[in-house]
Amino acid sequence: MPINILMPALSPTMEKGNLAKWLKKEGENVKPGDVIAEIETDKATMEVEAVDEGTIAKILVPEGTTDVPVNQLIAVLAGEGEDPTAAAASAASAPQARIPLQQGGEAGPASTAPEHAGAARDSGAVPLAGAGAQSRAAAPSFPPQGGPGAHAPPAPRRNGGGRQFASPLARRLAKEAGIELAHVPGSGPHGRIVARDIEAARTGAMRAPTAPAPPVRTAPVSLPASDQQIASLFEPGTYDVVPHDNIRKIIARRLVEAKQTIPHFYLSIDCVIDRLLAAREEVNAAAPKNEDGKPGYKLSVNDFVIKALAMALQKVPEANVTWTEGGMLKHKHSDIGVAVAIPGGLITPVVRRAEQKPLSAISHEMKDFAARARVRKLLPHEYQGGSSAVSNLGMYGIKDFAAVINPPHATILAVGAGEQRPIVRDGEVAVATIMSCTLSTDHRAVDGALGAELFAAFKRFIDNPVEMLV
Repeated sequence: MPINILMPALSPTMEKGNLAKWLKKEGENVKPGDVIAEIETDKATMEVEAVDEGTIAKILVPEGTTDVPVNQLIAVLAGEGEDPTAAAASAASAPQARIPLQQGGEAGPASTAPEHAGAARDSGAVPLAGAGAQSRAAAPSFPPQGGPGAHAPPAPRRNGGGRQFASPLARRLAKEAGIELAHVPGSGPHGRIVARDIEAARTGAMRAPTAPAPPVRTAPVSLPASDQQIASLFEPGTYDVVPHDNIRKIIARRLVEAKQTIPHFYLSIDCVIDRLLAAREEVNAAAPKNEDGKPGYKLSVNDFVIKALAMALQKVPEANVTWTEGGMLKHKHSDIGVAVAIPGGLITPVVRRAEQKPLSAISHEMKDFAARARVRKLLPHEYQGGSSAVSNLGMYGIKDFAAVINPPHATILAVGAGEQRPIVRDGEVAVATIMSCTLSTDHRAVDGALGAELFAAFKRFIDNPVEMLV
């Protein structure tokens, strides 16, 4: 039976990808682990591997094709002993295993939609495997919280066409019992109908449907202006249209989601960094030389900032958290994301266990991340997760700003430029180098007092950088 090769989901945010290059041609044999294609995701360009042995019978999506949806059929593999010509002929009639949008609008891997995953398996569809990519971890499960309505069954979940979501077993049981799914409230995740709901309906344990509530009058909603309406405000010929690439679309959607779903709270502070600058100069001067005479490392102010935030999160562990609806994830280590500008957007590689690493290791890691990020060669596990983040625009001369939180983080630190300003010290006016910082917090997880405690710990490390060297 021919094996359908699908467009893989190489990152949690990926909905479409660009098929940059085929490394195997039609008629070539492949075995598990062979790199057969290069795919551009919303974050990076990645090599992908075959997971089955066989012969490439038909390539359905040519290289250079853009915006290929996740789980779309892109090639057909003839199994061992199978005629590649017959397998290629079956490609036209083979169903393309497509996964519908999940709640929130994201296309998910087959494991998140069991009723469709079974169909994909039946048709022999297999996604490619990303080289070095990690599978998405399952979402944590927490016991239901108390409170009014905590145990009420969720409303039935339907897609845009009105179809009821139900497990395959529930559908079969309902058909055998002659029960209409439209009248069965689901008790599964997101209102999904499961077998116990059909059993309750069959035995009469299901509650009688309540009368529909009268319609509520609401004020008219102003929809965003369409592309055509916006363009009509400008004289034709006075502008060029530059289509959005995948990364810009993802960044735009993520920023809107972050501001709409995360209650941002902001704290600002000024740090005196004269002692930090002196310590940096001294450490860089003492750096060992390589064979070519170049220093083994060169620390930046941002390296100190990353280390200070990591250690502050260890001092205030209640702020080293991630919010979920079921409970708070309290992290044992400080994994710090660092915003890196790349062509067309930005990416946030994560320095893992930054509290344990010396400044020289953080410096080396960030230089490597920045270089590979600019050519989109980061692997998914290198920019996913993290417990907080740093965004530094000081090198552009920005005095201060507030950054948007990058989920799943609960905080992000915005760092401005260090500049000389007058201050009052011991009743005398003096000049000091001041660096303004703003901490954005998810107020559900880190409230004002806790954020202030975290900021105070961060400032102590910046004011006394020697504590970060021991």
